[in-house]
Amino acid sequence: MVTGQPMPAEGPARPLQVRRVSARDRAATLAYLRRDVRGNLLLIDLVRRMGEPPPPGEEAAELLGAWRAGELVGVAAIRPAVLFDAGLAAEALVRFAPHVARLSAGLAKGRADRVATLWAWLAARGARALLDRAETACVVGPAEFKPAQPPADARLRDATSGDLEDLVYAARASLAEEGRPDPYEGDPQGFRRWVRGRIPRARVAEVDGRVGFVGYADVRCREGWLLQGVYTWRDRRRRGLAKAGISDLCEAAFHAGANHVQLSVVDGNLPAQRLYEGLGFRPHTQLRTILFT
Repeated sequence: MVTGQPMPAEGPARPLQVRRVSARDRAATLAYLRRDVRGNLLLIDLVRRMGEPPPPGEEAAELLGAWRAGELVGVAAIRPAVLFDAGLAAEALVRFAPHVARLSAGLAKGRADRVATLWAWLAARGARALLDRAETACVVGPAEFKPAQPPADARLRDATSGDLEDLVYAARASLAEEGRPDPYEGDPQGFRRWVRGRIPRARVAEVDGRVGFVGYADVRCREGWLLQGVYTWRDRRRRGLAKAGISDLCEAAFHAGANHVQLSVVDGNLPAQRLYEGLGFRPHTQLRTILFT
């Protein structure tokens, strides 16, 4: 497990100004984040979608920027998840931390060293981790991609509203396997709204008329696609559905002109690591994810 380091002190010279990122900051913020497209893909997508209504069941994005003498040196999302840009200056983390501390609960995900430093600061103030795990961000570009053929009896297609019950099951089963709290138990209708809102981003694989795999392309832009929520039904595993489903999503991304596709895999999940390697994915960044309250 990555250990936290003491929160660095902010230097007295040229103090940082922290404020919300607004529409007038969009161009400058995107230019800053595009210095590391692969490391900042989710933040890039949030900035691009500023001002749009959030998907059903999701919070509107809250984005902060840190400026020094008019130059942007850090970007963070506080909602819907706590995210820091890949090149975040250490002193910017100092200024962002109090904004994270005001959350009653949250999900922090990002470069392992930055999340470790933030968590040491939050834990010292009484925050409690409900989930704390190491992950590896993996990426593949069009040149490295190795497509896979689906099983002869599998059908790959876009998810539809008729798949809602299957997708709710998959989301809950995935949370259970990860040891995460199940929001469905406290708010069934809210959870269903959240899953329903994700249907336009989902692809499924079915065999004999039954859905056995789902994967979501939660970010779809020319800079890259981000795949999340990948799940294969237990009784349909080891039949090639996951490999075919991920391959299908990658082909759609590259057909749309995406620069790359990325996803993350929990450290120690060797079957998933081998599956992604077989499609051409390679490790990019060590991540840490903490669900806290």
